[in-house]
Amino acid sequence: MAALPRLVCASSVALVLWAGFCSAVCVEVPSETEAVQGKDMKLLCISCMKREEVTATTVVEWFYRPEGGKDEPIYDYRNKNFREFPSRFSGRLQWNGSKDMQDVSITVVNVTLNDSGVYTCNITREFEFEIHRPLFTSSRLIHLTVVEEAGEDFTSVISEIMMYILLVFLTLWLLIEMVYCYRKVSKAEEAAQENATDYLAIPSENKENCAVPVEE
Repeated sequence: MAALPRLVCASSVALVLWAGFCSAVCVEVPSETEAVQGKDMKLLCISCMKREEVTATTVVEWFYRPEGGKDEPIYDYRNKNFREFPSRFSGRLQWNGSKDMQDVSITVVNVTLNDSGVYTCNITREFEFEIHRPLFTSSRLIHLTVVEEAGEDFTSVISEIMMYILLVFLTLWLLIEMVYCYRKVSKAEEAAQENATDYLAIPSENKENCAVPVEE
């Protein structure tokens, strides 16, 4: 029993360390490119930094370009301030990034069909080193298409089919187990009943002879 608390403590420590490791990892995941009319859409823009690059001044600029049009600024972040430019998105843009400025995503609220187009996310970082202050820039393009209704995802269809197959398999397995257990119990009851019947069929004299003599 003493080993159980040790195992629980060790598991808890390992879980905390793993959670800390996972939270420190940054992965540059591409944004989704299809939105549904009337829903909110997160425009994902992630620019990871190394540990020694944490001290930096970050400027984020978001642009939108309709089909056949030009880039127009819609949102930016600089000097620790957020700003939304007058545009078709006025009142519908929200910051959805992280405090460490590695995730600089925004969310478009109540997407319309006219929101289809190309979104550009520009990130400029000025790193603060002792000797110099290098400047780095990166850019992400998101070709967004807005549809009236969400299409059925092929992956979700496959997952649903596999779920039904698994349910059918489990149901059959439970039925087989129930039949097997029922037969096993029935045979045990029949054997017990036969033994009881055979014992009752033995004459009383033979029953007394069956008793084990007790030595004095």
